[in-house]
Amino acid sequence: MKKILLTGKTGQLGWELQHSLAPLGLVVTPGREHLDLANPRSIRTYIRELAPDIIVNAAGYTMVDKAEIERDLAYQINTVAPEVIAEEARRANALLVHYSTDYVYDGTKNTPYEENDAPNPINYYGKSKLEGEQAIIATRCAHLILRASWIYSVRGTNFVLTMLRLARERAEVFVVNDQVGSPSWAKSLAVASAEIINKIRGLDEPLGIYHLSPMTHVTRLDFARLIVETARQSSDPGTKWAKIHSASTVNYPLPAKRPLYAATSKAKVMERFGVVMPAWQDQLRAFMNTIHL
Repeated sequence: MKKILLTGKTGQLGWELQHSLAPLGLVVTPGREHLDLANPRSIRTYIRELAPDIIVNAAGYTMVDKAEIERDLAYQINTVAPEVIAEEARRANALLVHYSTDYVYDGTKNTPYEENDAPNPINYYGKSKLEGEQAIIATRCAHLILRASWIYSVRGTNFVLTMLRLARERAEVFVVNDQVGSPSWAKSLAVASAEIINKIRGLDEPLGIYHLSPMTHVTRLDFARLIVETARQSSDPGTKWAKIHSASTVNYPLPAKRPLYAATSKAKVMERFGVVMPAWQDQLRAFMNTIHL
């Protein structure tokens, strides 16, 4: 039985990966007291003692705005830790599966980004994630880097939960109409990830970087509208929900810039692994069926 080391077990994606990876082997999910990603020595010691066959790094510093201030911590978790993990993966002859982000792009393209398009992050979060990718590649370990986008789940802070909260608290909510991406339910992403990992037969296979998210994309505005409409249909008739209005990103400045167009092509992952995630609308409806409104 393969031994799978999974980091980030309490995060949105890590929580779901615990379940989706279970059929593939023995999943080991250490807490911070055993594996501290801010401490390279802790990382090396733990991996050498465990000797895993597969390392799935779902941990990361994901607070996009706070990363502009907490740059040292974001760099440690998103850049240094993946490099150390990759070095140990190569030493252990293990496969490393690492999650990155569509925020490595600047959003100036008007057609979906492909994996060979030049990255150019416009915020520090994206920069730290890109440098993590580059560090992994430089170690020459067997690696699979999956660039995900707009992840949401019932855990943590995310766009879907924020919209549901605001739509219950307010009469009107303004949402930007000029940011485009592919919303991904963490559970669907975890299931697709496990399917890909299960199809890898050897460390000598051509792996590398793949986009992994729904095939189609949507604006934040239309995403928010479907969130609220789905909630309205599922909730008690007397529940009041806010009206969703259109706004522009320039009217709602944040500490970290966001790429306006972050749609990505999934042709590569579909051709190589035959994996297609459900449409973002289907993922959202399935997610909404799992929560109590």
